[in-house]
Amino acid sequence: MTSATVLASEFNPIVPKGDELVIGTIAFLIIFTIFWKKLLPNIKKTLDERTDAIEGGMKRAEEAQAAAAALQEEYQRNLTEARHEAAKITQHAREQGSEIVAQLRGEGQEQRDNLVASGRAQLDADAAATRAALKGDLGTLAVQLASKIVGESLEDEARQRGTVDRFLAELEAKADAQASQSTAKAGA
Repeated sequence: MTSATVLASEFNPIVPKGDELVIGTIAFLIIFTIFWKKLLPNIKKTLDERTDAIEGGMKRAEEAQAAAAALQEEYQRNLTEARHEAAKITQHAREQGSEIVAQLRGEGQEQRDNLVASGRAQLDADAAATRAALKGDLGTLAVQLASKIVGESLEDEARQRGTVDRFLAELEAKADAQASQSTAKAGA
């Protein structure tokens, strides 16, 4: 064995010396105890807090999602109710509008009928006044003509009225007889 071989056999880097092995083991146990007593509980506590925070956040998110779904459902329900209410209001307004239109038509018809009736009454009154005026004028003209034909004065007013009334009565009787004959012919 040469000196290099002896040296190589004495110094093996893989096999530690006895005192280094004891010091290394003691140091390892001290560090392991410190890790076990101090650091491991803190690490476990931090991990537990993170786990709790994540799980709690998920639970809160689920609760918030459920609350949002409930709010959305309530919103949809309120929206549906509002639409139904709007439809009812619109229908009620249409019905009222129809009633008002019918009422106004009735009032307009009534006013039209009143105007027509008053117009007819006015026309009848005007016709009667015109007949009376024409009767008087006709009577005067007839008396003047008869005076000229007969040659005597018919200026006496009482006589004049009697003559004119008789003449007009005869004319009306002839007109009535002709109207009844034409009605009878039309009916047959």
